[in-house]
This record gives sequence, structure tokens and C-alpha cells, in this order.
Amino acid sequence: MLYQISNASVSFGDEDILDSVNFEIRDREKIAIVGRNGCGKTTLLKLISGEIEFTKRDSDEDVFIAKSGNPEIGYLKQIAFEDPELSMESEIRKVFRSIEDMKKKLDGMAIALETDHSERAIKEYTDFEDYFTSIGGYYYEKEYETLIHKFGFCDADKNKPLKEFSGGQQTKIAFIKLLLSKPDILLLDEPTNHLDVETIEWLEGYIKNYPKAVVIVSHDRMFLDNIVDVVYEIEYHTTKRYKGNYSDFVRMKRENHEKLLKDYSAQQKEIARLQAIVDRFKNKPTKASMARSKLKAIEHMVKIDRPDEYDNKTFHTNFQPESVTGNDVLFVKDLSIGYDHELSRINIDIKKGDKLGILGGNGLGKSTFLKTIVGNIPPLQGEYRFGTGIEIGYFDQQMAMYSSDKTVLEDFWDEFPSLTQTEIRNMLGAFLFSGDDVFKKVNMLSGGEKVRLALCKIFKRRPNVLILDEPTNHMDIVGKETLESMLKDYKGTLIFVSHDRYFIKQVSQRIMAFEHGNTSIFNFGYEEYLEKKQSAEAANNIVTTVEKSEPRVNNNPGKERSKLERKQKKLEEKLEAEENRISELKDQLLNPDIQSDYMKLSEIQTLIDEIEEETLADMAEWDELDAQIRDLS
Repeated sequence: MLYQISNASVSFGDEDILDSVNFEIRDREKIAIVGRNGCGKTTLLKLISGEIEFTKRDSDEDVFIAKSGNPEIGYLKQIAFEDPELSMESEIRKVFRSIEDMKKKLDGMAIALETDHSERAIKEYTDFEDYFTSIGGYYYEKEYETLIHKFGFCDADKNKPLKEFSGGQQTKIAFIKLLLSKPDILLLDEPTNHLDVETIEWLEGYIKNYPKAVVIVSHDRMFLDNIVDVVYEIEYHTTKRYKGNYSDFVRMKRENHEKLLKDYSAQQKEIARLQAIVDRFKNKPTKASMARSKLKAIEHMVKIDRPDEYDNKTFHTNFQPESVTGNDVLFVKDLSIGYDHELSRINIDIKKGDKLGILGGNGLGKSTFLKTIVGNIPPLQGEYRFGTGIEIGYFDQQMAMYSSDKTVLEDFWDEFPSLTQTEIRNMLGAFLFSGDDVFKKVNMLSGGEKVRLALCKIFKRRPNVLILDEPTNHMDIVGKETLESMLKDYKGTLIFVSHDRYFIKQVSQRIMAFEHGNTSIFNFGYEEYLEKKQSAEAANNIVTTVEKSEPRVNNNPGKERSKLERKQKKLEEKLEAEENRISELKDQLLNPDIQSDYMKLSEIQTLIDEIEEETLADMAEWDELDAQIRDLS
């Protein structure tokens, strides 16, 4: 057990946030924490990180937090760089201080070997060098460069001072530092926020292969499905552990709830049957003994509590277009979009009832395209035109940043002055603004509440064309599922941008992908997009040997298998030679005659590294040949 919380509670004032929480981190588990907005997910991360403490209470329960050893816990807290004048590279390289100190120590030990040839000194050097290699001492520079570019920075950004980066970019810089520091327990709170699909997919692979434990809070269901092997749900202030990914959790929770409800109902029926016997015969002397036995049976039962209903409170509305469009909704031809330069060029024909999902990297023009077709910015070139009878409902990412001193009720009423207060309160109530919530100032609303208010206004107008830019930002999973259901049932035309692949997969019928100045259309939805993307990646990763081999003159399986086996045998001989060469070079490292020659030691180690890389490539080719031979068997 790496880390354990037992029966801990957290309260702020009189409000209980977490109650009797039990939580475990085992070995290298990848754990998700899920639950409604405001349920305490971030509070639990802060408790794990030590940023807050559990509430002291009088209790007979064993309340504690236990750790195995002293694991380093890494948590992306609120950004506060010590020196905003420092360059990005200098700030990130702070995490390499220990490894760079180790490298200096290793270099010093190598120099010392020039005069100290003792077995003790040689062993200390080789042991320390082995440890340095095991922690990635020779590869941290490559990982640094990979992370910089994967998070959207270029080489020129390295020398820019931190103060010149936006808030979102500074968050990414802090995230890079956290990943490179490689803590024993990595805590991530919504790590996919503000990342494009390509970066999210890369991050999935990175975290999945992270050699230590990871705890993630995220509303990205596909991200969780692809990474985690344990899910903790926080519901009604407490936690429950489920083994598996997010989809496994959803299935097991439903099955557990159905079983508990079935068991509860069966027990209630049995209690009612026994009680009926007691009531009927308790006053009859000849049956009194039987009645007492039935009453004791009821008393001795281990009562099953009725399971709590799901915490599925969410917004709702009966939303359909007020009017119907013609068949032609939007025609786009050679449309060049951008501000001072072209970001992309687009051609597409959108028909009535289409549900078009738009995805792609940040900065490629997705939001710019939406702003262009709603008339907020002019096109650079080309044309676009809407059909007849079009009524647009447009949701912008910035709507969640909307600021006003008006109350929710005043803000909504100003846009729909003909409605009565009762009608307005009913509409707002459907979007979870009930009771005194309608008197909250808009400025005081959370991001999720502002999104609900904006959607409430749009849906009240009942447009026949919806244009939505990242509508699920700030929504919890239940909110996303609700919006998915509404949009799937919507009879109008839908054009939307999202980084949430699960949301895109559920809602869209067609996909438009932005890819470095070009757009591609996938008329069969996300599955077609994913299939073609994976095929393209597979084609790029295949090590082709066709040009080196002789042209195939026939399809004789026996001859083909014989040729592959000969090639495999040559590879085996090459691998054996490589292993022997590596062994010889490692023996040379221990040779006292060269222990004082630092340059020679470095040359030998470099040669070992090169041969080991070549060996890995040869082993991969051997595996591929072996698979081909088995296919021909």
C-alpha cells in the first residue's frame, strides 16, 4: 500500500464536504476520482497532497492517513512563479537540478578514477552510473524537448520570460514541470483542459506508461477509459472504489444499484408477508406461538437499507426548433479564414438535420470558422451562404466569462421582457436556478452556472441552427450526458466544436477535422475519422523493407515462409553478435588500464548505448517477421 486514507472527513465551517472517506493508492495504479461538480473531488486531491487536513472529530472509528515510506506527491497547485522575469527554459530546468547535480558528481567520480584505480572507486562509479541510467539521466534532455513541443511551444519560446505567456500557457509550463519532476504520486486536476485532441491523445499514452502512481480528476470520459484501472466515485460526501476504467465503473454502479434495489424489495416483501401473519394470528391463542416466531424472524433480520438514488439532478427542457429550414442550410466554398493570415481553407455543404462535429489542434481555425460564419469576423477570401428561414443560436466559449452586476433573474428577464416572472422562474428552474439562486449576481456565478444560463437563453429562442463552441467546458459528466441527449434528439441542424472526443462520438454524424491549414470531411462520423487516423499512423510506423528485398514473383506460401525464416535467422545471428559486443564493451569499462581515461570511458558508454538502440530495433523487426511466419503457418 503506497498511500491510505481511513475514515477521514473534511468540513469547512458547518458544511461537510467529505465524510468517512476511505481511499487507497496501490503501487502504480492509475486512479480516477469522479463525481458531480462541487462534490469534493479537488478537496480530496488537496487532502492527499497535504494542502489541507482532515477534520478532527470524536469517533470510535480508526481515522488516519498512512504512507509507505515517504512518497513524493506532485500536485499542480495555483500558479505562482517566483520570478516572472525568468525564461521558460530556466524555470522548467529547475526540476533537473538534482539530476544535473548527479551528473556533475558522476563526472567528478570519473575524473577521480584517473588517479584512484582501486576496486572500491571503480565499483562506486559503476554502481552510481547504473543508478543514473536507471532514472533516465541520459534521456531527460530528450523528454524535455518532447514535452515542450507536445504542449505547443516552439524553440523560440524557451528564452521568453514567463510574464509574456498567457495564463493558459503558464498553466502548461507548470504542468510540464510537474511531469518532468516524476513524483511517486502524480495528482492531476482536469489535465485535459485547454489541450487539443492531438495533445490529449499523446498525454494519454504518457500517463498510461508513467512508471508511478497517478490520481486524476477529469470529466473527459474517453481519457479516463483509455488510462485508469481504478475509479473512486464521490457521492453524498463519501467514496466508493470500483475496479476498472470509467465504462466499467458505470456498468458496475448500475448493476450494484439494481441488485441492492432488488434485494431491498425482496426483503420488504418478506417483512410484509411475515407481518401480515403476525397481525392476523397474534390475538388467537392457538396461533400466538407462531405469530411470536414470525415477529422474532422480522426482528432478527439484517435490514437492507433502500439504496440511495443516483445524484442525477441536472438541467432539462423540451427543446425543438420553432420553425423548419429548407434542405440547404450552409454552403461554404474556398472560404479562407483567419485574422492577419490564413489559418485554413474550407469547403463544405451542410444540409438540414446534419450534426457536424469539428475537431483539430489549437490555433488551426476551429473557433475562427464559427466566428466567421456567424458574422463576427470577415472572411479573408471565398464565400459562405446560409439557406432560407435560418435562425441561429450561437454559443461562444467566452459566454462562460460573461460579467454583469445584474441578478440571474434580471439578466434573463431583460432578454425576454414579454414573459411573466412565473414563466421566467420556471425556465430558469429547469436549468437548476431555483429558489434564491435566481437572485445571485451573474458576476458571482461559476463557469458551469454561466454556461447553463447562456444555454437557457439560446434554447428559449428555439433556433433551427445551433452553432456551439466548446459547450461542455465547465460541465460535469452528468451535465455532458444531458446535453448529449438533448442534441441527439434535436431536429434542427447542429455545428459544434469540441475537444471532448466522447461527446463528439455520441453527438456528431459528420466530422470536419482541421489539420495544419487543411480540412478533411468524414461523412460517417467519429468512427470513420478514428479509423482513417489510426490507419495513417500505422502506415507511418511500419518499417518497410520492400525496396530492399527482391520483387515477389509468386504467392507460394512455402517459398515466402522459407524466405522469412532465412531473414529471421540472419537477424538472430546479428542479435547474438550485438549482445557479445555489448558484453565485451562492458568488460572494458571495468578494465583498470582505462579507468583513469575519462574520454575513453565516455566513448565506450556511447558505443554501448548505440548498439543497445540498434538491438531494440532488430528485436522489433524479429517480432514482426515472427508474426508473418505464424500467419503463413
